[in-house]
Amino acid sequence: MDFQLSDDQKALRDGIRSFCEGRVPVDTLRELEVKPELDRGLWGELAEMGVFGLRLPESDGGVGLGTGDAVLVFAELGRRLVPGPLAWTHLAAGLVDGAASGDVVVGGVDLRGPQPDPILVEHLQSLDTLLVLRPDGVFRVDPREVQAQAVATPLDPLTPVRHVGELPRGDALGDADAAARLRLEGAALAAGQLLGICEATVELAVAYAKEREQFGRPIGSFQAMKHLLADMFVRQEATRAAAYAGGVTLDQPDVGDVERCVAGAKLVAGEAAVKNARACIQVHGGMGYTWEVPVHYYLKRAYVLASQFGDTEEWAGDVARRLDDEAA
Repeated sequence: MDFQLSDDQKALRDGIRSFCEGRVPVDTLRELEVKPELDRGLWGELAEMGVFGLRLPESDGGVGLGTGDAVLVFAELGRRLVPGPLAWTHLAAGLVDGAASGDVVVGGVDLRGPQPDPILVEHLQSLDTLLVLRPDGVFRVDPREVQAQAVATPLDPLTPVRHVGELPRGDALGDADAAARLRLEGAALAAGQLLGICEATVELAVAYAKEREQFGRPIGSFQAMKHLLADMFVRQEATRAAAYAGGVTLDQPDVGDVERCVAGAKLVAGEAAVKNARACIQVHGGMGYTWEVPVHYYLKRAYVLASQFGDTEEWAGDVARRLDDEAA
């Protein structure tokens, strides 16, 4: 596959990047942390940028692009840790009226994999609709019918979660095949966000290594630091190839095994983002562990995204089974 971006894709990426850097700069993360409710103004602006209706046909009011393009967009959203159920609302475009326009905020729960106990729902207090992926289909649940208990200290301070004992059955929106497809697409979008985290942590680490001096020299000039940064860059580029491959294969299933490509993308991206965020903290030294340095937000979001639409262990098992089948 040729993963060189076209001029239109570069323009799409640059446009979303410019918006995110202006609207959600790193300096505002601490401000967002203390706001329990989703910023509806920001949500509407994301909708106007076409984030949620990106893959919806133009005849239905969308942009008419593919999953490969969506991965580019979600990488930029991940790069700036834009909060909210972005992937779920994007997936709901075409299924739930108002999702593509940003008028309806859609969250979700994936119950197709190993059953979580307890069930965790993100941004429940801000949702208008909740999608539930089950082995037998896609179901729509009214968030007001969900009995939940808030988690006082969520792992990611920008992703509030609530414990749910049991979810109502809800109204069916699609069959088992639709649920499986949405899960694969969601995993590809999450891989895109994780790619953005890989890129952002490399940028933060390199910038700090250039400005921080020790023994009269920038710490980036030390060989051990160069090795650390080089490893981060390699993980970033491996993630880029895997995430792009997952998106493109969903658009063009004739070029490869869709499930294998998406599994590889989610697995590689999840591991790389966590390792890059840890390395970025290490580059910052003792300061990296403090609340004032924003790197911890990236590590926490990486953990959250790595667990969405199937965690690392599940996708690793899927890849291993496929390799065993091929060897047999």
